[in-house]
Amino acid sequence: MRTTIRLDDALLRDAKSYAAAAGMTLTTLIEESLRARMTQTASEPRKRVRLLTSGAEGMHPGIDLDNASTLVDARQTIL
Repeated sequence: MRTTIRLDDALLRDAKSYAAAAGMTLTTLIEESLRARMTQTASEPRKRVRLLTSGAEGMHPGIDLDNASTLVDARQTIL
């Protein structure tokens, strides 16, 4: 399939040189690079995120995190 992409001039120049030195077309270089990047990203384990908490007594009484309307009501009351 044909498509148009915009690349930085220096990057395109370097990519063309790299592809020529490797004996491949620019298209092949781009395809292989995209496949490698997508495979790498898909196989990387997700980083654990640490959530900061206030360390206080926990939730306010009557707050139910599973009920969106109580959260909205509580937010309006607190503000």
